[in-house]
Amino acid sequence: MLKSYEAIYENGQVKWLSDAPPVTSARVIVTVLKETVTHVQRRTPAAAIAGKARLLGDLVSPVVDEQDWECLK
Repeated sequence: MLKSYEAIYENGQVKWLSDAPPVTSARVIVTVLKETVTHVQRRTPAAAIAGKARLLGDLVSPVVDEQDWECLK
């Protein structure tokens, strides 16, 4: 079975992103992707709203009691 290994090709050198394959010599097929993602940037809130959020209820249970639900009446 064939196995894939992720690497970056830079200046004639291959840099493995995970463990290198356990071989000393092998025939390879190289597919060059248009863009290389070197790191994932984490999204952050705008400075104007940072720290101003307020949780009104639990993600599992409703904010208001079931007796107050308009759609159940």
